Amino acid sequence: MGTVTFVADSDDALNLVPAPADRDVFSDDLVLVEAVERHEAKIHLAPLRDLGRLAGAPRSLGWADAVDRNPPTLRTHDPFGRRVDEVEYHPAWHRLMQTGVRTGLTAAAWDADAPAAAHTGRAAALIVWSQVESGHLSALSTSYAAIPSLRTDPELDRIWRPRLTARSYDSAFRAPGEKLGCLAGMAVTERQGGSDPRAGTTVASPQDGLTGNGPVEGEHIYRLTGQKWFVSSPMADVFLVLATAPGGLTAFVVPRVLNDGSRNTWRLLRLKNAVGTRSNLPAEVELDGTWATRLGEEGKGQRTITGMLTASRLDAVLRSAGQMRQAVARAVHHCRHRETFGSPLADKPLMQNVLADLALESEAATVLAMRLAAAVDAGETELLRAAVPVAKFWVCKRATGVVAEALECLGGNGFVEEHGLARVFRDSLVGPLWEGPGNISALDVLRAMAMQPRSMEVLLAEIDRGRGSDPRLDRAMDEVAGFLMAASREARRDPAAVEMGARWMVERLGVVLQASLLVRCAPEPVASTFLTTRVAGNGGTLYGTLPVGRKATQMIVERSLPA
Repeated sequence: MGTVTFVADSDDALNLVPAPADRDVFSDDLVLVEAVERHEAKIHLAPLRDLGRLAGAPRSLGWADAVDRNPPTLRTHDPFGRRVDEVEYHPAWHRLMQTGVRTGLTAAAWDADAPAAAHTGRAAALIVWSQVESGHLSALSTSYAAIPSLRTDPELDRIWRPRLTARSYDSAFRAPGEKLGCLAGMAVTERQGGSDPRAGTTVASPQDGLTGNGPVEGEHIYRLTGQKWFVSSPMADVFLVLATAPGGLTAFVVPRVLNDGSRNTWRLLRLKNAVGTRSNLPAEVELDGTWATRLGEEGKGQRTITGMLTASRLDAVLRSAGQMRQAVARAVHHCRHRETFGSPLADKPLMQNVLADLALESEAATVLAMRLAAAVDAGETELLRAAVPVAKFWVCKRATGVVAEALECLGGNGFVEEHGLARVFRDSLVGPLWEGPGNISALDVLRAMAMQPRSMEVLLAEIDRGRGSDPRLDRAMDEVAGFLMAASREARRDPAAVEMGARWMVERLGVVLQASLLVRCAPEPVASTFLTTRVAGNGGTLYGTLPVGRKATQMIVERSLPA
């Protein structure tokens, strides 16, 4: 009897999908490249390509995996019993942060010497770098978002802007004036975890006779006492905090380290295990006689932080657009390399319909997010006032569904944590909650309609720029404009009735705004398919129900990730 020799199957024979590594994440995204060029930000193309190659490199993906598997730990005391209140992060966290700061994802776009279209270029970079890992982006976003609020006080702006715009990552724990660069965070939510800042119990007591020559920089010094329930970047160098002063709800600037190098009272009570972003657990913080400088007038805290909230919410839209893009690219890559029933999975008509539907959603999100970033460069504050909460409501909510469907395209592989998409799915749940859940965004649009009607007029004018491109869009624009007019009249008689329909109104605004942008800048099959399904309602409820032919779906998939 002869000897039977068993030969191990080669990897090629196992129908395994190659790892999507060593990609240029930026250059592969035609929609994003077109947006950068369309919004006159070509000066940023070269650095974006460099960042795109780094985002697709194995070492960056390794950093992301490491910080997800090794969450931060809280150290309240040193070995000798002294209170330190520090969060310790994995070394890969600092690599990610270093890259983000060096790239200018903090406040560099606000620098007086920033290049043209700085906010547009930063937005594209955030979409690219968010496809590596989302958790560490929190401190980068809040550092960016802090500047609009700091600008309400010229002296504090003069002090803090150079520190936050610096492209040097300095994790050392020392006085801000001695650091190469600083990061900012925010502490708004109170212990009960609600969205109503007026219900806060943190108290601010003025310290008469003290000025910036004392423990903190600024003209009006206070001590804060209370608890903040959700601080997403607990190791930042400075925080924008809301507290109740004698004159009402007020904004404050709170440094972690005081001018003399001593530590401000910033007691970290615990880190919270959240659904996503394992790399960056939010903290619950206690303030007890904590030194602070007043930012803006007493009683004007909500108004003072409006710029910070708008910028932070726009970043949430950009990150959600990046998560959609990452999920779609992974799904298309997998389906092109997975053979089934004799041909690539991506060539199967049913799967192709799913991939095209997901790519359509991703393109619409990217186009809208980049239009809003360009509005920051152009100083279109009225458009941003209305459009950002609309985009925040719509795009961030769509991201989770897109990632979930993309994960399903990978089959069982997608549900395995080490494959990467499971992390993206978990992290996508943060966007809708960031700086207020869906109802808060919808109510914010109603407030804009009531208190700043000009912002709604500007938003409708932006939508109207697509008029005449397609009758379906024209009808939808008329429908939305008519509903807004009726809502404005009804608000005086029955505000509750208008509030009841707020989510429908905001959803429709988001869809029609995306459609208007697509008919102006996307290929005809993309815009027409979006109008057919999202505007005219001729598609199904779930992804993969596009009522269009193979030629259109093939074009949309190929556009999403050129072979």
